[in-house]
Amino acid sequence: MGQFNPMYVTFAVYLITVLLIGMAAYYATRNFGDYILGGRRLGSFVTAMSAGASDMSGWLLMGLPGAIYIAGLSKAWIAIGLTVGAYFNWLLVAGRLRVHTEFNNNALTLPEYFAQRFGEHGKLLKVIAASIILIFFTLYCASGVVAGARLFQSLFNLDYTTAMWLGAGATILYTFIGGFLAVSWTDTIQASLMFFALLVTPIMVYLSLGGAAEVNLAISAAAATSGKEYSSLFFGTGIIGIISAAAWGLGYFGQPHILARFMAADKVSSLKKARRIGMTWMILCLAGAVAAGYFGIAYFTTHPEHATVMEGNPERVFMALATILFNPWIAGIILSAILAAIMSTLSCQLLVCSSAITEDFYKGFLRPDASQSELVWIGRCMVLAVAVVALIIAADPESRVLELVEYAWAGFGAAFGPVILLSVLWKRMTAKGALAGMIAGALTVILWKSLSGSALYEIIPGFIACALAIIIVSLLDTANPQIQQRFDEADAAYREAVK
Repeated sequence: MGQFNPMYVTFAVYLITVLLIGMAAYYATRNFGDYILGGRRLGSFVTAMSAGASDMSGWLLMGLPGAIYIAGLSKAWIAIGLTVGAYFNWLLVAGRLRVHTEFNNNALTLPEYFAQRFGEHGKLLKVIAASIILIFFTLYCASGVVAGARLFQSLFNLDYTTAMWLGAGATILYTFIGGFLAVSWTDTIQASLMFFALLVTPIMVYLSLGGAAEVNLAISAAAATSGKEYSSLFFGTGIIGIISAAAWGLGYFGQPHILARFMAADKVSSLKKARRIGMTWMILCLAGAVAAGYFGIAYFTTHPEHATVMEGNPERVFMALATILFNPWIAGIILSAILAAIMSTLSCQLLVCSSAITEDFYKGFLRPDASQSELVWIGRCMVLAVAVVALIIAADPESRVLELVEYAWAGFGAAFGPVILLSVLWKRMTAKGALAGMIAGALTVILWKSLSGSALYEIIPGFIACALAIIIVSLLDTANPQIQQRFDEADAAYREAVK
């Protein structure tokens, strides 16, 4: 690796820190509830930062800036849609889900919540929900592995396979050791790093170019060469493109790794403050990612000799800017933020997959009387098993981070989004309606692109199919009065908590 590079030191310090946090969480984990949901004792700040960090994976610092760098501000519709979707997820779902999961036998996972919430067909609901989680989250985990591999490949000049194993190793280790508490505590540090990097980098690029006039001149020059209108929100998109990009926001209602943060909050009143913190963090981070990609167009148009740092991959634009513009010590901190984004999402995805296998398959069907210690260790083994599958999927060095995330995000949003929303808002919803919705949403996402040939993002038809199936089947079905009464009790408790 040649001469000493200060970036290696900052990376090493960061990795050692998260592993130490994993060890501390190990000693704070007393039972399986602690391992997969932190004992429901997260405060406002940790809930907000953990939800944000687990949401904004490597795509925030790689996929989104890369998309903006290629197409310009027309890709910012993704950020706009995500902001709107996240806000309504905090507003409509967060507090209600926290209460409803507790009222439904203190459910620790979404499949368990669905089984308890609807009563009938509980085992079938568990199996289908847990299967959907495993299918789409394994793809999502693979996207994190790819992003981590790209980072290590770039910084340490490694071959893709070695970089892939190194990039995923630390995340797998601290998730294995510390579970949900380790993931949540490290998420808080990781979210802070991401915030710092996404504010500082675009500001530095802007200043290095000399201000607004120079940026606009460079963007105009790039547009003249490429034939693209980089500064337009509408160029080359059309109504289908805008709707598809903005529809990313629908996905929030069905993301298990984000919903788990709501379920883990210490109390409902904490979530109002968490919403303010989380939305402020999110808006600034998304703005920073968009600005980094946009200013990157101007920078590499002005300095084409530096474009070789990206090695022909636009998803490296943020990394390239950081290494070119900053002192190696600062660059190391900023590039650690990319690793933080990757690790924060990958870790909670591994944990959700592990909890689905352990709680919903192993305990639900094989060992209903398993001890807490046994469940914790089975959960740890499942973290390793899911990680191996994700590594196999990510073995293709041509994998694109944003494409993997896009498909998994749509799968969860369509299969679970309407189910979660209606389960906390509509007491008339039944088990058969939930089953029909989950299946309709997941199948529509899987089949849409291959059968329709449409450019419309598959989350839209999937979300609509799920919602219609729930409503139609539930209305044709007979409601259970006991389940409706429990819904009323949970709803009353929620309203009392937010007074």
